[in-house]
Amino acid sequence: MAEQGTGAGGVAALAEANAPVFETLVQMTLDTYERSGLDEETYLLARIAALVAMDASAPSYLLNIGTAADVGVPLEKIQGTLVAIAPVVGSARVVSAARAIGEAFGLDLPGEEER
Repeated sequence: MAEQGTGAGGVAALAEANAPVFETLVQMTLDTYERSGLDEETYLLARIAALVAMDASAPSYLLNIGTAADVGVPLEKIQGTLVAIAPVVGSARVVSAARAIGEAFGLDLPGEEER
């Protein structure tokens, strides 16, 4: 199996590819952002919170946190969002999100066994 790119480079590769699914997702996101009436930072933090609540996959975090970083959302605000929603969604969802975020960005996580 070919190695998949991670991080912003993986998203950029999808964006440059002939990827109608990705293009549809981008268009849906743009339309929703405009209709939300929120500023970019609040919009992206709300999306990240929703991803945690849904127990989303790593690529979803890659796309949304990568976009948040691109528009200047500080990491501390993303971390603060995770802390704020933990009592509502539960610690298991937040831990799962942290692991998926780490996986999305190719981070070495504590407790990971060598594969």
